Amino acid sequence: MKMPTAARILIGLVAGLIGGYLAGPHSAVLPALQTIGGLWLDALRMPIIPLVFALIVTGIGTGSDIGGSTRVAQRAIGAFAVFLFASALFGVALGSTMFSGWDVTGLDAMRAGGGKVPSLPPLEQTLRALVPVNPIASAAQGAIVPVVIFALLFAMALRRIETVRAVPIGEFFKGVADALLVIIGWVLLAAPLGVFALAFDVAARSGLGVGALLAWYVAARVVGGIVLLTAFVLLVAVLTRTPLRAFARAALPAQSVAFSTQSSLASLPAMLDAARALGLPERHAGTVLPLAVALFRISAPTAISLAVLALARLNGIDLTVAQLALVAVLAMLNNLVIAGLPNQISFFAAYAPVALAVGVPIDLLPLFLAVDTIPDMFATAANVTADVAVTTLLTEKEPDGERETAA
Repeated sequence: MKMPTAARILIGLVAGLIGGYLAGPHSAVLPALQTIGGLWLDALRMPIIPLVFALIVTGIGTGSDIGGSTRVAQRAIGAFAVFLFASALFGVALGSTMFSGWDVTGLDAMRAGGGKVPSLPPLEQTLRALVPVNPIASAAQGAIVPVVIFALLFAMALRRIETVRAVPIGEFFKGVADALLVIIGWVLLAAPLGVFALAFDVAARSGLGVGALLAWYVAARVVGGIVLLTAFVLLVAVLTRTPLRAFARAALPAQSVAFSTQSSLASLPAMLDAARALGLPERHAGTVLPLAVALFRISAPTAISLAVLALARLNGIDLTVAQLALVAVLAMLNNLVIAGLPNQISFFAAYAPVALAVGVPIDLLPLFLAVDTIPDMFATAANVTADVAVTTLLTEKEPDGERETAA
């Protein structure tokens, strides 16, 4: 009997983590595996941006159900806002509990040294960057939020033109999406090898020898990711009566890819497969999941809140209740600057503005990036689990007739 893809990916993940840990950062095979893992991940990312655009256009801009997908998108965005703010509040509560009473000494030299952090653009520039002046340039730069905004506008505009002209455009993008999914299927044939190489690299290079508080921060991030993942699995089981085993089996491939790549974008194909395995309406899943990848990283507000609180303690600063509330609000809003890519790419742009807003110096923020690999694995796994869970929650609420039409 042929071994399921999920099992092969999981074996590759476990073997890579164990092998990398045992080999260490000076392993002779590490450069080769880094190249293999990087090539596979690049191949997996290659079709993602156009796929997101095509899925949103076909999910919202076409179909006989004029309002169905639009209503799904509206409910999705509303659900995202509620859950993201809850995640930020959870991060503030968890950080306040776990970092309470810490008094780190002996860091004066490090504070004086001050790692150089790239300068951040002003708020107005950040907001203007969300408007896709050049959607093609945004796509080339991997800025998925402007691409999603343009896709939503294009899809809604497609609904306003004559059907005879809209249908061929919708069919074109449906063909584009189908072809891109075939390409992704080819790339996923090498998933066990790619996941093994990436996991080996992560395990060989990661280290936590940067102090007790940083280790405690890592523990807090891991706990936060596990709690969020578990909460959404239980939420699906309670509200939709989906069997835990069925949901876990469907989500496992996406969780494995997320855990090894630290990329929600790279996990999108596996999330779409999970939605199909759960029997969700394909057109609605194709609407909600791309939106979720772009806008709904449930662990990001928790992670940002934890990092700011830990950084405050590292600098010997006690935040007031008002400052903690501001951290929660900004952590939710700053979720938009993260593009579903590995956390190292967008770390400073996502974390530094929140810290600066509440008066916490960011000179020591690079220390947190140094230990962020392992917790970001759990955070990304929680992200994709929440994405699939919210998709299940939203589509389960569709009336039977609508679900049959969508199918």
